[in-house]
Amino acid sequence: MGVRLNRIYTRSGDDGETGLGDGRRVKKHSLRVAAYGTIDEASSALGLARAHDEENRFGDLVIELQNDLFDLGSDLCVPGEMGEKLRVPADYVTRLERHIDRINADLEPLESFVLPGGDKLAAWLHLGRTVARRAERLVTELSADPDEADPVNPNVITYLNRLSDLLFVMARAANDGGRADVLWVPGGNAQKDASTDSDTEA
Repeated sequence: MGVRLNRIYTRSGDDGETGLGDGRRVKKHSLRVAAYGTIDEASSALGLARAHDEENRFGDLVIELQNDLFDLGSDLCVPGEMGEKLRVPADYVTRLERHIDRINADLEPLESFVLPGGDKLAAWLHLGRTVARRAERLVTELSADPDEADPVNPNVITYLNRLSDLLFVMARAANDGGRADVLWVPGGNAQKDASTDSDTEA
C-alpha cells in the first residue's frame, strides 16, 4: 500500500486535536495517540542506533524492526472495523523470537544486570529498549481503559515486549558479545562511600 504526502503542514491540529485513521478527532494527549507516538519514538531511537552501526552489523534488522513499528502504529491509529486489515499478526512475534534465540546463542552468560551503555551502538539499542518498554506500558494501559470502545490487538503488546528483549540481546552483541557489558554492582557505591568516610575521619 503506497503512501503519498503532498503537504507537510495542514493546520488541522492547531486546536490540540488530531485525526485517527478512521476519521475521528481526538485530543493529541489521548492515551491512544500517546501510545502510537511512543512507538514512533522507539523507531527514531533505532534510527540513531543504525546511524552508529559503523560495521553494519544490524542494519537490515533495524530497518525490519522500524517497518514493524510503523505497522504497529497503523494498527493503533486505525481502531475498529476500518483497521481490520492493518492488524499485526502473531507471526511478527514469532519472527522476533527467532532473532532473539539466534543472537542470544552467541552471548556470554549473564552474571549480573547490565547497565545501559558500552559502545555507541549498544547505548542507542538500550535506549530503544527502554522506549519500547514505555510504549508497552502505554498500550497495556490503553487496553485496560474502560472508556476505550475499541479493543487493542494483543499482538501489539506482545510484540513490544519481545522487541525490548531483542534490543537487549542486540545491545549485548554490540558490546563484544557481552564481554564489554557494563555490569551492575549491587551496593558498590555504598562500599565506596564507606571507604571515603573512613579516609576522611582518619
